[in-house]
Amino acid sequence: MKIATWNVNSIRQREGHVQRWLEQNRPDVLFLQEIKCEAAAFPSLPFHGLGYTTEAVGQKSYNGVAVLAREPFTVVHRALPGLPEGDAQARYIEIETAGMTLIGIYLPNGNSRGDEGFAYKLAWMDRLADRAQVLLDADRPVVITGDFNVCPADVDFAPGALPPTDALVRLESRQRFRRLLWMGLTDAVRAIHPHGPVYTFWDYQAGAWQRDLGLRIDHALLSPTLAERLVSAEADRQERDQPQPSDHVPVTVEIH
Repeated sequence: MKIATWNVNSIRQREGHVQRWLEQNRPDVLFLQEIKCEAAAFPSLPFHGLGYTTEAVGQKSYNGVAVLAREPFTVVHRALPGLPEGDAQARYIEIETAGMTLIGIYLPNGNSRGDEGFAYKLAWMDRLADRAQVLLDADRPVVITGDFNVCPADVDFAPGALPPTDALVRLESRQRFRRLLWMGLTDAVRAIHPHGPVYTFWDYQAGAWQRDLGLRIDHALLSPTLAERLVSAEADRQERDQPQPSDHVPVTVEIH
């Protein structure tokens, strides 16, 4: 089974990119982030034509996540359990399919709104860990994938790409990412590529792509039973070199 994640940075601008990529790669499930549209405006019809059922959790102009799947699925949650009831940020979708729980996330960046914005990021990560623990305690096969907005280690960003004060590399963010690993989840990309950079994001500014000033912030975390069956985990660098690309590239994991 192939499960992919991709921050498309606006589905309206990248609809054609996603269609082409699906036709070429045929994942069983694709999670999208930053669709930047309300759920009713998500362009489901073209993807239905490719054999994918879609579900979107959106908001106007910002954030937004979606899932496209060739297998039948049931949506379990459209918001991260444990967040305040009034939290309207569209960042989470959880589905059940083929006996697995699959979660797509767009984790807060944490650099905007000063201390308040960073505190929101950390609180979000704490609630994510709580949800992961519930599923692990229930012995569910789980994949948590998406844009985590965290570089787990120094090797996960190019020298000079970020200052040490950036929320993506701050100690508190990394501690919470490590908490997920200590709970028993496996970082799929690092399981397959334990050494060296594997970037998933290059900023539009300052020639970051041309200079390979990348970051690894798009991840897939697997529960133990799925980690044992991991076949591959790859970032599709070619996609960043397409005309008018997203600043992120797809990451695909294959589970036997």
